[in-house]
Amino acid sequence: MNYLEEHYNNYDEDGRLLSRFGQVEYHTTMRYIEECLEGVTAPSILEVGAGTGRYSITLAKQGFKVAAVELIEHNLEILKSKLDGTEPITAIQGNALNLSVFPDASFDLTMVLGPMYHLYTKEEKIQALTEAVRVTKSGGHILVAYCMNDPTVIQFVFGKNQLREVMEHNMLTPDWHCISEPKDIFEMVRTEEIAELDRIVPVRRIKLVATDGATNYMRECIDAMDDETFDKWMDYHFTICERQDLIGASHHTLDILQKD
Repeated sequence: MNYLEEHYNNYDEDGRLLSRFGQVEYHTTMRYIEECLEGVTAPSILEVGAGTGRYSITLAKQGFKVAAVELIEHNLEILKSKLDGTEPITAIQGNALNLSVFPDASFDLTMVLGPMYHLYTKEEKIQALTEAVRVTKSGGHILVAYCMNDPTVIQFVFGKNQLREVMEHNMLTPDWHCISEPKDIFEMVRTEEIAELDRIVPVRRIKLVATDGATNYMRECIDAMDDETFDKWMDYHFTICERQDLIGASHHTLDILQKD
Protein backbone atom coordinates (compact mmCIF):
# COMPACT_ATOMS: atom_id res chain seq x y z
CA MET A 1 0.00 0.00 0.00
CA ASN A 2 1.35 3.43 -0.95
CA TYR A 3 0.93 6.76 0.85
CA LEU A 4 -2.03 7.82 -1.30
CA GLU A 5 -3.93 4.58 -0.78
CA GLU A 6 -3.33 4.72 2.94
CA HIS A 7 -4.59 8.30 3.09
CA TYR A 8 -7.84 7.69 1.18
CA ASN A 9 -8.51 4.36 2.85
CA ASN A 10 -8.83 6.33 6.08
CA TYR A 11 -10.28 9.63 4.84
CA ASP A 12 -13.96 10.60 4.66
CA GLU A 13 -14.07 12.61 1.43
CA ASP A 14 -17.86 12.49 1.31
CA GLY A 15 -18.01 13.89 4.81
CA ARG A 16 -15.78 16.80 3.82
CA LEU A 17 -17.92 17.79 0.84
CA LEU A 18 -21.16 17.30 2.79
CA SER A 19 -19.99 19.45 5.70
CA ARG A 20 -21.20 23.04 5.63
CA PHE A 21 -17.72 24.40 4.86
CA GLY A 22 -17.20 21.68 2.23
CA GLN A 23 -20.47 22.59 0.53
CA VAL A 24 -18.92 25.88 -0.57
CA GLU A 25 -16.37 24.06 -2.74
CA TYR A 26 -18.98 21.56 -3.93
CA HIS A 27 -21.64 24.11 -4.90
CA THR A 28 -19.05 26.34 -6.56
CA THR A 29 -17.69 23.47 -8.64
CA MET A 30 -21.21 22.36 -9.62
CA ARG A 31 -22.07 25.93 -10.61
CA TYR A 32 -19.22 26.01 -13.14
CA ILE A 33 -19.86 22.46 -14.34
CA GLU A 34 -23.41 23.50 -15.17
CA GLU A 35 -22.09 26.64 -16.88
CA CYS A 36 -19.82 24.54 -19.12
CA LEU A 37 -22.71 22.22 -20.05
CA GLU A 38 -25.08 25.01 -21.08
CA GLY A 39 -26.21 24.58 -24.68
CA VAL A 40 -24.53 21.18 -25.12
CA THR A 41 -26.97 18.55 -26.36
CA ALA A 42 -26.62 15.14 -24.67
CA PRO A 43 -23.11 15.87 -23.35
CA SER A 44 -20.65 13.12 -22.55
CA ILE A 45 -18.67 13.70 -19.35
CA LEU A 46 -15.44 12.24 -18.00
CA GLU A 47 -14.29 12.64 -14.43
CA VAL A 48 -10.66 11.69 -13.86
CA GLY A 49 -9.96 11.09 -10.19
CA ALA A 50 -13.65 10.65 -9.37
CA GLY A 51 -13.02 9.77 -5.72
CA THR A 52 -16.17 8.41 -4.10
CA GLY A 53 -18.37 9.88 -6.83
CA ARG A 54 -19.73 13.08 -5.32
CA TYR A 55 -19.71 14.83 -8.70
CA SER A 56 -19.95 11.89 -11.11
CA ILE A 57 -22.94 10.33 -9.42
CA THR A 58 -24.75 13.65 -9.06
CA LEU A 59 -24.35 14.28 -12.79
CA ALA A 60 -25.32 10.72 -13.71
CA LYS A 61 -28.47 10.95 -11.59
CA GLN A 62 -29.31 14.10 -13.54
CA GLY A 63 -29.28 11.94 -16.67
CA PHE A 64 -25.87 12.83 -18.09
CA LYS A 65 -23.71 10.10 -19.57
CA VAL A 66 -20.63 9.86 -17.34
CA ALA A 67 -17.38 7.93 -17.31
CA ALA A 68 -15.67 7.93 -13.91
CA VAL A 69 -12.01 6.99 -13.53
CA GLU A 70 -10.55 6.50 -10.05
CA LEU A 71 -7.09 5.32 -9.03
CA ILE A 72 -7.82 4.20 -5.45
CA GLU A 73 -9.74 0.93 -5.24
CA HIS A 74 -11.26 1.84 -1.88
CA ASN A 75 -12.79 5.03 -3.33
CA LEU A 76 -14.00 3.16 -6.41
CA GLU A 77 -15.78 0.56 -4.27
CA ILE A 78 -17.59 3.32 -2.36
CA LEU A 79 -18.57 5.01 -5.62
CA LYS A 80 -20.02 1.79 -7.04
CA SER A 81 -21.88 1.04 -3.81
CA LYS A 82 -23.93 4.22 -4.30
CA LEU A 83 -25.28 3.16 -7.69
CA ASP A 84 -28.59 1.38 -8.18
CA GLY A 85 -27.87 0.33 -11.75
CA THR A 86 -30.11 2.85 -13.47
CA GLU A 87 -27.52 5.63 -13.76
CA PRO A 88 -25.80 6.17 -17.14
CA ILE A 89 -22.33 5.87 -15.61
CA THR A 90 -19.31 3.66 -16.22
CA ALA A 91 -16.83 3.52 -13.33
CA ILE A 92 -13.36 2.05 -13.83
CA GLN A 93 -10.01 2.00 -12.09
CA GLY A 94 -7.42 4.04 -13.91
CA ASN A 95 -4.67 6.63 -13.78
CA ALA A 96 -4.81 10.29 -14.85
CA LEU A 97 -1.43 9.86 -16.54
CA ASN A 98 -2.77 7.25 -18.97
CA LEU A 99 -6.29 7.54 -20.35
CA SER A 100 -5.57 5.32 -23.36
CA VAL A 101 -8.78 3.40 -22.70
CA PHE A 102 -10.56 6.42 -24.22
CA PRO A 103 -10.16 7.55 -27.86
CA ASP A 104 -9.25 11.09 -28.81
CA ALA A 105 -12.03 13.69 -28.67
CA SER A 106 -14.51 11.51 -26.75
CA PHE A 107 -15.97 13.94 -24.21
CA ASP A 108 -17.68 17.32 -24.13
CA LEU A 109 -16.50 17.92 -20.56
CA THR A 110 -13.46 16.43 -18.84
CA MET A 111 -13.05 17.03 -15.11
CA VAL A 112 -9.72 16.57 -13.34
CA LEU A 113 -10.82 17.49 -9.83
CA GLY A 114 -8.31 15.56 -7.75
CA PRO A 115 -5.27 14.19 -9.59
CA MET A 116 -3.29 17.46 -9.63
CA TYR A 117 -3.35 17.38 -5.82
CA HIS A 118 -1.10 14.32 -5.93
CA LEU A 119 1.27 14.87 -8.86
CA TYR A 120 4.65 16.15 -7.72
CA THR A 121 6.60 16.91 -10.89
CA LYS A 122 5.93 19.31 -13.73
CA GLU A 123 6.26 16.40 -16.16
CA GLU A 124 3.47 14.46 -14.43
CA LYS A 125 1.20 17.47 -14.36
CA ILE A 126 1.78 18.11 -18.07
CA GLN A 127 1.07 14.45 -18.83
CA ALA A 128 -2.20 14.47 -16.89
CA LEU A 129 -3.31 17.74 -18.50
CA THR A 130 -2.28 16.54 -21.96
CA GLU A 131 -4.32 13.35 -21.57
CA ALA A 132 -7.34 15.30 -20.35
CA VAL A 133 -7.14 17.63 -23.33
CA ARG A 134 -6.60 14.74 -25.75
CA VAL A 135 -9.83 12.96 -24.81
CA THR A 136 -11.87 16.18 -24.93
CA LYS A 137 -13.70 17.26 -28.07
CA SER A 138 -12.68 20.44 -29.88
CA GLY A 139 -14.61 23.25 -28.23
CA GLY A 140 -15.19 21.13 -25.14
CA HIS A 141 -14.20 22.12 -21.63
CA ILE A 142 -11.61 20.84 -19.19
CA LEU A 143 -11.94 21.63 -15.49
CA VAL A 144 -8.78 21.19 -13.42
CA ALA A 145 -8.62 21.61 -9.64
CA TYR A 146 -5.49 22.60 -7.71
CA CYS A 147 -4.40 22.99 -4.09
CA MET A 148 -2.84 26.39 -3.54
CA ASN A 149 0.49 27.08 -1.88
CA ASP A 150 0.12 30.16 0.25
CA PRO A 151 -3.00 29.21 2.22
CA THR A 152 -1.04 26.15 3.30
CA VAL A 153 1.84 28.32 4.49
CA ILE A 154 -0.57 30.58 6.37
CA GLN A 155 -2.78 27.93 7.97
CA PHE A 156 -0.49 24.94 8.36
CA VAL A 157 3.03 26.28 8.69
CA PHE A 158 2.11 29.25 10.88
CA GLY A 159 -1.48 28.59 11.96
CA LYS A 160 -0.69 25.12 13.30
CA ASN A 161 2.77 26.05 14.54
CA GLN A 162 4.60 23.71 12.16
CA LEU A 163 7.32 26.12 11.06
CA ARG A 164 10.15 24.41 12.94
CA GLU A 165 9.19 20.98 11.61
CA VAL A 166 8.88 22.02 7.97
CA MET A 167 12.15 23.94 8.13
CA GLU A 168 13.94 20.96 9.66
CA HIS A 169 12.61 18.70 6.90
CA ASN A 170 13.48 21.16 4.11
CA MET A 171 9.86 21.49 3.03
CA LEU A 172 10.01 25.14 1.99
CA THR A 173 11.98 27.02 -0.65
CA PRO A 174 13.55 30.39 0.24
CA ASP A 175 10.56 32.14 -1.38
CA TRP A 176 8.09 30.09 0.74
CA HIS A 177 6.98 27.53 -1.81
CA CYS A 178 6.00 24.21 -0.27
CA ILE A 179 8.15 21.25 -1.33
CA SER A 180 6.03 18.08 -1.44
CA GLU A 181 6.84 14.40 -1.85
CA PRO A 182 4.42 11.43 -2.09
CA LYS A 183 4.60 10.96 1.69
CA ASP A 184 3.20 14.49 2.09
CA ILE A 185 0.10 13.51 0.04
CA PHE A 186 -0.68 16.98 -1.35
CA GLU A 187 1.15 19.12 -3.90
CA MET A 188 0.80 22.90 -3.69
CA VAL A 189 0.97 25.36 -6.58
CA ARG A 190 0.74 29.07 -7.29
CA THR A 191 -1.34 30.77 -9.96
CA GLU A 192 1.64 31.42 -12.22
CA GLU A 193 2.44 27.69 -12.27
CA ILE A 194 -1.09 26.89 -13.38
CA ALA A 195 -0.80 29.45 -16.17
CA GLU A 196 2.50 27.92 -17.27
CA LEU A 197 0.88 24.48 -17.58
CA ASP A 198 -2.00 25.94 -19.60
CA ARG A 199 0.42 27.43 -22.13
CA ILE A 200 1.78 23.98 -22.99
CA VAL A 201 -1.49 22.44 -24.21
CA PRO A 202 -3.91 23.58 -26.97
CA VAL A 203 -6.45 25.32 -24.74
CA ARG A 204 -7.59 28.78 -23.81
CA ARG A 205 -8.44 29.70 -20.28
CA ILE A 206 -12.02 30.74 -19.66
CA LYS A 207 -11.68 31.44 -15.94
CA LEU A 208 -9.62 30.63 -12.88
CA VAL A 209 -11.98 30.40 -9.94
CA ALA A 210 -11.49 30.27 -6.17
CA THR A 211 -13.67 27.30 -5.25
CA ASP A 212 -13.61 27.87 -1.50
CA GLY A 213 -12.11 31.35 -1.21
CA ALA A 214 -11.92 32.45 2.43
CA THR A 215 -14.06 29.53 3.67
CA ASN A 216 -11.29 27.26 4.95
CA TYR A 217 -9.82 30.06 7.05
CA MET A 218 -13.01 30.08 9.11
CA ARG A 219 -14.36 26.53 9.06
CA GLU A 220 -15.85 26.60 12.57
CA CYS A 221 -17.62 29.87 11.83
CA ILE A 222 -19.04 28.53 8.55
CA ASP A 223 -20.21 25.28 10.13
CA ALA A 224 -22.00 27.22 12.88
CA MET A 225 -23.96 29.45 10.49
CA ASP A 226 -27.73 29.16 10.31
CA ASP A 227 -29.26 28.62 6.87
CA GLU A 228 -29.96 32.29 6.22
CA THR A 229 -26.43 33.37 7.12
CA PHE A 230 -24.90 30.55 5.08
CA ASP A 231 -26.97 31.60 2.05
CA LYS A 232 -25.57 35.11 2.44
CA TRP A 233 -22.05 33.69 2.72
CA MET A 234 -22.57 31.78 -0.54
CA ASP A 235 -23.84 34.96 -2.18
CA TYR A 236 -20.73 36.82 -1.01
CA HIS A 237 -18.47 33.95 -2.10
CA PHE A 238 -19.96 33.82 -5.60
CA THR A 239 -19.50 37.59 -5.85
CA ILE A 240 -15.75 37.38 -5.20
CA CYS A 241 -14.72 33.90 -6.40
CA GLU A 242 -13.61 35.15 -9.82
CA ARG A 243 -11.66 38.13 -8.50
CA GLN A 244 -8.09 37.50 -9.61
CA ASP A 245 -6.61 39.56 -6.78
CA LEU A 246 -7.95 36.95 -4.34
CA ILE A 247 -7.40 33.68 -6.24
CA GLY A 248 -4.02 32.74 -4.77
CA ALA A 249 -5.41 33.01 -1.24
CA SER A 250 -8.02 30.30 -1.86
CA HIS A 251 -7.16 26.80 -0.66
CA HIS A 252 -8.58 25.30 -3.85
CA THR A 253 -8.91 26.71 -7.35
CA LEU A 254 -10.67 25.55 -10.50
CA ASP A 255 -9.02 26.20 -13.84
CA ILE A 256 -11.70 26.31 -16.56
CA LEU A 257 -10.27 25.63 -20.00
CA GLN A 258 -11.66 25.24 -23.49
CA LYS A 259 -9.97 23.04 -26.08
CA ASP A 260 -9.02 24.72 -29.35
